[in-house]
Amino acid sequence: MSRFRIDLSPLRTSRDFRFLFISGLITYLGSMITYVALPYQVAELTGSYIAVGAIALVEIAPLIIFGLYGGSLADSIDRRIMVLATEFAALILVSLLLVNALLPTPRLWVLYAIAVLLSATNGLQRPSLDAMTSRLVPHDQLAAAGALNTVRGSLGSIIGPAVGGLLLSAGGAATAYGVDAVTFAASMALLWRLRSLRPVVEGTERAMLSHIAEGMRYAATRKDLLGTYAVDLIAMIFAFPYALFPFLAAELDAPWALGLLYSAGAVGALGVTLTSGWVSQVHRHGRAVVIGALAWGLGMGLVGVTQSLWWVLAFLAFAGAGDMVSGIFRGLIWNQTIPDGMRGRMAGIEMLSYSVGPQLGQLRSSTAASLTSLRMSFISGGIMCMVGVALAAATMPALWRYDDRKSVHAQRERRVRKFDNDPR
Repeated sequence: MSRFRIDLSPLRTSRDFRFLFISGLITYLGSMITYVALPYQVAELTGSYIAVGAIALVEIAPLIIFGLYGGSLADSIDRRIMVLATEFAALILVSLLLVNALLPTPRLWVLYAIAVLLSATNGLQRPSLDAMTSRLVPHDQLAAAGALNTVRGSLGSIIGPAVGGLLLSAGGAATAYGVDAVTFAASMALLWRLRSLRPVVEGTERAMLSHIAEGMRYAATRKDLLGTYAVDLIAMIFAFPYALFPFLAAELDAPWALGLLYSAGAVGALGVTLTSGWVSQVHRHGRAVVIGALAWGLGMGLVGVTQSLWWVLAFLAFAGAGDMVSGIFRGLIWNQTIPDGMRGRMAGIEMLSYSVGPQLGQLRSSTAASLTSLRMSFISGGIMCMVGVALAAATMPALWRYDDRKSVHAQRERRVRKFDNDPR
C-alpha cells in the first residue's frame, strides 16, 4: 500500500513550497466560491442560458492576451513580486463584486466587466505561479509536488463550491464575495514570506513580442508538448458544461445540490491524488494523458443519460478522476522537460489550453443546450470529446510515445537541476 500513499516530501523539505501550497489552497477555496457565485448571480438576474455562457465568452480574449504576456513576464521579472501584485489586484476586483451585490439592484454589466478584469489578472498571474514549483523542489520531487498541487486543487474544488452554495443560500452573493476577499488577504500574507524568484538566466530579455515569439518557436519544436496542449483543449472545449449546472440542478429538482454538482468532479480527482504514490511508477506519461482525457469525456457524456441525481454525481466524479490523471501527467511532462528560462512562457501557453478551453467549453455547452436540450448538450459534448482526443493521439504520435526514461529533454533537465535546485 505504501506505493499508493501520497508523497509529502516536498512539504517536508521546502519551506517556500509549504508557504506556496497553503497560500494556494486558501486563495483557491475563495476563488471557487466566486466561481459558483458569479454564474448564480447572472442566472438569478436573467434566467438565460446564453447570459450565463456569455461570462465565459467575455473572459476568453483577456485570458489569451494577458496569459501570453504573463508568461513572458514570468521569465523576465521576479515571480514572487508578480504573484503578489496580481493577488492584490484580484482582492480589489472581488471587493467591487461585493459592493455591486450590496446594491438594491445589482448591475449586470458590472458582473461582466469584473469577469473580464479577473480573467486578465488570472492570465498575468498563473504563468508565474505555475513556474514556481520547479524552482522550489528538487527534480526528483516534481512528481510528488505536482500530486500535492492537484490535491490542493481538488480540495478547493470540493470545499469551495460546497461552501459557496451554502453561502449563497444563507446570505446571497454578497456574503460569497466577502469571504473570497478575506481569502485573498490571507493568501497575500503567506506569499509575502516567499524568497525572491528572479530569472536564473543572465541577460534575460524584457517581456515583449519577440520574447513571446521565442517561446512559441520553442513550443513548436516540441511535438510532445503540442500534443498535451491539443488533448487538453479538445477535452475542455467539448466536455466542460459547468455553466449548465444551475439549470441541471433545477431540472433534477435539487437546487440545494448545486454545490455538489460543482464539487463532484473534484471528489473523483481527490481520490486519484490521495493515492498518487503510484504516479512515480508510471513512465509512459503521454498514454496516461490520453487515457485520462478519454475517461473525462465518457463521464460527462453519461451525465446526460440519467435522471438520477446520485448517478449524475457518480458520473461527474468519474470524469473528474479521468481529468486528474490526464492533468497530473501533463504537468509532469511540462515540469520535467522545460528549461527554467523558458518555463514562464510555456506556462502561459499551457494556461491557454487549460483555461481558455473551459471558457469555450461553457460557451459550446450553453449554445448546444439552447439549440437542442440540456441533456443533449452533455451527451454530444462527451462523444465529441472522445472522438477528438482519439484523433489527436493518432495524429501526434510523439505524445503517445512519450516516456520519461527515454526523453532527451527530461534527461537534460534531470542533469541540470541536480546541481541548480535550492529547495531550502
